[in-house]
Amino acid sequence: MSVANTGHYDVIIAGGGITGLTLACALRNTGLRIGVIDQREPEAFTQDYALRVSAINRASLKVFNAAGAFVHMQQLRVSPFLEMQVWDSTGTGQIHFDSAELGLDALGYIIENNVIQLALQELVQQTETIDWLCPAEIESLDISEELKRVRLADGSALTAKLIVGADGANSIVRHAMGIELVRKSYQQQAIVCTVATEYEHQQTAWQCFLPTGPLAFLPLADGSCSIVWSLDESQVEQMMALDDDAFSQRLGESFEYRLGSVKTVSPRAVFPLGHGHVDCYVQQGLALIGDAAHNIHPLAGQGANLGIMDAACLAQIITDALQAHRQWNAVHTLRKYERRRKGDNRLMEATMTGFKYLFGNANPLLTEIRNIGLNAADHAGPVKQMLINQALGEH
Repeated sequence: MSVANTGHYDVIIAGGGITGLTLACALRNTGLRIGVIDQREPEAFTQDYALRVSAINRASLKVFNAAGAFVHMQQLRVSPFLEMQVWDSTGTGQIHFDSAELGLDALGYIIENNVIQLALQELVQQTETIDWLCPAEIESLDISEELKRVRLADGSALTAKLIVGADGANSIVRHAMGIELVRKSYQQQAIVCTVATEYEHQQTAWQCFLPTGPLAFLPLADGSCSIVWSLDESQVEQMMALDDDAFSQRLGESFEYRLGSVKTVSPRAVFPLGHGHVDCYVQQGLALIGDAAHNIHPLAGQGANLGIMDAACLAQIITDALQAHRQWNAVHTLRKYERRRKGDNRLMEATMTGFKYLFGNANPLLTEIRNIGLNAADHAGPVKQMLINQALGEH
């Protein structure tokens, strides 16, 4: 735990996950004194792949490069994907994206969440104006005055001109603001694990739409794949009860053996799926970013990217205000961040929810419509370009 010289900060960031650390790194050259509070250190880096990974798009990559963090991620482990192959298991609909056709070196990178955090944390700890307060837990917040007050579980008292909630779906900052995230469950959970397959993944991100939910095989650097399999809660219980051999067989069948049989499977983990959005991202001296403000279905892997773009946008708004000698923590300044990000985030939430219900439905008419739609999009230049721009974060 980094010990602060004083108990006062310009910015306190509650949450040291990907979103919170991205914000800290994006503000590291502003001269602002920043404290990042988190309950636990990032998961240690090991030779075995971590279960939680993110598909980092090109827009997020620019943010990491600007902060100087991506080079640290590369020193640990990143896995570029050059192509995306998406298809509907109930018919012949499919769409294919190729970086070579788009003149790009890669469509994006599959990166373990702890690798992203460790790289960002390294930058934070190299920055004199940022304190990494970990392990630390916020016990209470007093946001009634211009100067916000934070009391930690160890009795420490901190003050800040701006508190940013980057502390996830159960955000204590959002709760203190009196704002509720209306989270709607999909009655589904996602199984995640790492698998080795019979055939090479060809540096391709594969996604199959099943009536039960999407199944993604994401390419990793050593030739294995990270899988994210969305299923109804009752099915998850059945799948988690299977031994590794039986699970591998069911997984291979569901994936239509696109990469041959599943040879080995790591320990599995499960997390719940839902979506939600707050009406208000900011108050005077307060802001919410990432999952504290919104969360979506993981079927396009956009959750982490939305949070990264929130952090980058908020940092830019604050930096611009500082340079113009304006009140950088005032609500009218922070509302610029809300206006820029809320529309994109709501659109992505609605799109992912729409995809979930469109593809997670066995209605024969819908099956025909979505298969025709996928094939038409694959051959329609402007539509396909729009879809890939959305995936790359370059819309």
